Amino acid sequence: MKPEKHHEELVSGIHEQLKEIFEKSTQGIYIYLDDTHKACNERFAALLGYKSADEWARAAVSFEQLFAERNSQDRLVSAYQNATENFAASTVEVSWKKKSGGIIDTTVILVPIAYKEHIFALHFVWPRTDR
Repeated sequence: MKPEKHHEELVSGIHEQLKEIFEKSTQGIYIYLDDTHKACNERFAALLGYKSADEWARAAVSFEQLFAERNSQDRLVSAYQNATENFAASTVEVSWKKKSGGIIDTTVILVPIAYKEHIFALHFVWPRTDR
């Protein structure tokens, strides 16, 4: 099986398995494998100014370009690695670029999950209200 097809099946499978959580959570949620293979819920898409989760998933932009601050990138990558390599959940503050160009400050919880012998990090996101 080509890696591209395998990645697509992994992300769609996780999304389907967690469908109820993606739909009912009061927080934004996303799962990311690579720039092409990612999924989010409607709340996360709306938080960043996208019309739908599908529009966000199809965005032809590298994931790093979604971030506003270099520190946000470093913190998120470090937390992602900690989740996927050390199986440790964590909370980080991340500033995102909205589709319109504005900035939104958020808190992100990353939780390690396993699916079909692959380790991922499930991200729960909500706006920070302390700024």
